[in-house]
Parts: sequence; C-alpha cells; structure tokens
Amino acid sequence: MEVKRQVLIFGAVISCVECSSLPSKEDILDSLLGTPAGLVTVLVVLISLLVGILQMSQSKPKVALNSEEWQEFPLIAKKHLSHDTRLFRFALPSPDHILGLPIGQHISFKFVDDRGKLVQRSYTPVTSDIERGYVEFVIKVYFKNVHPKFPEGGKMSQHLENLAIGDKMLFKGPKGTVTYKGNGKFDIVRNRVSQPYKVKKLGMIAGGTGITPMLQIIRAVLRDPNDKTEMYLIFANQTEDDILLREELEGLPSDRLHLWYTLDRPPKDWSYSSGFIDAEMCRKHLPPAEDGTMVFVCGPPPMIKYACEPAFSEIGLDDSQWHAF
Repeated sequence: MEVKRQVLIFGAVISCVECSSLPSKEDILDSLLGTPAGLVTVLVVLISLLVGILQMSQSKPKVALNSEEWQEFPLIAKKHLSHDTRLFRFALPSPDHILGLPIGQHISFKFVDDRGKLVQRSYTPVTSDIERGYVEFVIKVYFKNVHPKFPEGGKMSQHLENLAIGDKMLFKGPKGTVTYKGNGKFDIVRNRVSQPYKVKKLGMIAGGTGITPMLQIIRAVLRDPNDKTEMYLIFANQTEDDILLREELEGLPSDRLHLWYTLDRPPKDWSYSSGFIDAEMCRKHLPPAEDGTMVFVCGPPPMIKYACEPAFSEIGLDDSQWHAF
C-alpha cells in the first residue's frame, strides 16, 4: 500500500509517494499551476521578484563619468561671479544621473583649438554626488593681454568663456590622488601606491582657484553630523576681489572651519595677512604638526615649491603629513 506525504512548496500543498527524494521539478510545477491557489502563489512570487529587482535598480544611481572614455556634456547655464570668474553648469545624461566623482578627485576637460592642437586641463567641481542631473564648476577666466607673462591668456578658460548654452564639452574621469572616505579617513596615492590615513585635524592652503578641491572636502565633512574632523584653511589671493566663493566660506561654522586669508596686494583696512605663505602664518593658522594632522595644498607650483614647502619644513611637518593636489 502506497503511503503519501504532503509537501509544502511556496505555500501550496503537494502530495507525493513516500520515497527517498523530494518531488521532481515537473511535479512541483504541475501541482502549482494545476490549482488556483498554486497559480496565485506563483504570480505573487514573480511579482515580488520583479519589485525587488526594480527597487535595486532604482536604489543604485546611474553614473555619468567614465574613466576610460571621453564623453560630451552640454552647457546648460553660466553665471558671472566676478569680473573674471564664472560658474558653469553642465547637464548629465539624465535627471537621475550622478556624476560619480569621489570626494577629493577631479575631471579632465578637452578640446581642439583653432590650430588643431589638443588642449587639456583638470578641474574640480563644486557640486558632488548629492546633486543629480548636473555638475557645476567655478572657474577663473584668464583673458588675453592681462598678464604680461601670459599674453595669450588661458586657452581652456577662454574656450569655456566662449561656450554658448547648448555647446558641449568633453569630460573624462575620475582622476586624482586623494579620496575622502568620511570621518577623517583619506586614501592618498603616493609613489603610485594608495595609502590610508586617519586625521583629526585637517589643514588646507589654497591659492586662487585651488579653493575648489578644498571646498569639495569641506562640504563633505560638514554634511555629515558624525564627522568631527577639525578644519583649517589659509586662502591666498592677489587682491580682495579675487577671493572666490567668499560668501559661502564665511557662512560656514567657525567652530568647524578656521578660515584665514592672505593677499599679495591688500587694501588699507585689510584685517588678515598680507604677502606669501610663510612659517609664521602656518604656525598661527594651521593645526600643529602632530599625530593626526594632515595638510593639503592646491595652487600655483611656485607657491607650493617656494612658500609652502620651506614653511612646512620649518614648523616640523614631515613629508607624510602634507600633500599637494
């Protein structure tokens, strides 16, 4: 006499002859699809799987950047911030796309000039992956016949200045040697090897447009209420009118960001420093050279080589405690 057992599969009861193995796939499908309850069960499972797949695809944003290929991004807005500084907004492929740029890294721009020469420069956006559908850059335009040492001006910045709304720019990235992971944790590439760092106090020296990678990190730190990294910024410019993003910087919490300026040509009532970066300025306005301190620098090469490096050596920062973008 055959003994039957009932097996519960996906909520449906299946009868089978007692044996050493479970029902075959064919038996299970026949039993599930052969009854209304079984058919409903199959539909519920399929719908649940589809909903799960859809949620997974929606939770992972689409990334615009490709580190292997140059891509075109259209200019959708341009704003004059000063006589020679502009905010450029470029559209990403869709309103749901993020740029896909790690905090601390930058993007390469490329175009071919009238002589057929390739022009390539790197810029750091002032937006992050919090924003979707667009990316913004604050860029200083170096016009012709302004600086006697550079009568032709800046090729890339003047090209950007001449872009019309709808014109496209070639981007490629991410690029860079610094990645901020949050809560004072950085990955820094030195001699082609990525090394992890954990800092409590972060010093920054920015020269002119070198403020943009610093602002990117500052914004990331301040966005996270659990990030207790203490930040110090010395911002060097030629004149007071050259100070980029001043309103935003001075609106940030002073207990989190210790802000200081120095100008080559200060006005009479200037209350900050004047002249080049030096050791005394660094002692007063950067964190002390101790464990848990890191200093980042971004600006013209002469500023880094002839001002920052000697100052760092004098105040006791070793090579592992500072890094130039």
